[in-house]
Amino acid sequence: MRPTPEQDREFTAFVTARRAGLVRVAELLVSGDPAKGEDVVQMALTRLYLSWPRVRPETAEAYARRCVVNAATDERRRLFRRREQPFAELPDVAVLEEMAGDDEKVKALLKTLPTGMRAAVVLRYIEGLSVTETAAAMRCSEGNVKSQSARGLQRLREFFPARQPHLA
Repeated sequence: MRPTPEQDREFTAFVTARRAGLVRVAELLVSGDPAKGEDVVQMALTRLYLSWPRVRPETAEAYARRCVVNAATDERRRLFRRREQPFAELPDVAVLEEMAGDDEKVKALLKTLPTGMRAAVVLRYIEGLSVTETAAAMRCSEGNVKSQSARGLQRLREFFPARQPHLA
């Protein structure tokens, strides 16, 4: 079912208001790559548009966030992503301490986490969602969110000990 003209206007208003936040989440979910983050949001918004007639206004933001998490997961599962990725320079974890901005440090650290842990950490501690909201976005139990978040934070603390108070 295609959205009506009124639903098109509602969708456009929703995207205008929420797109920047969705891109921020997507970028963090795909290891800080802005281009991949934009691609993930585009895929998510396409899926959201197709479902828009069935989405309730009070759950639209959570549904959009779920679409972004699913699209980011799909991006990681693509066949070409499973192949070896050549890099011009080898990553050096020790350099993280000397990086210029906290944003870049956080993105680099998030790259070290598996997809589930990264999603839990981003949604809980960067987006500020509750355990219940994060579980809904990730389609998993609250216990899984708690364990993935705790493990993710522990791994981040191992790599970034100087910022431990800010990772709690």
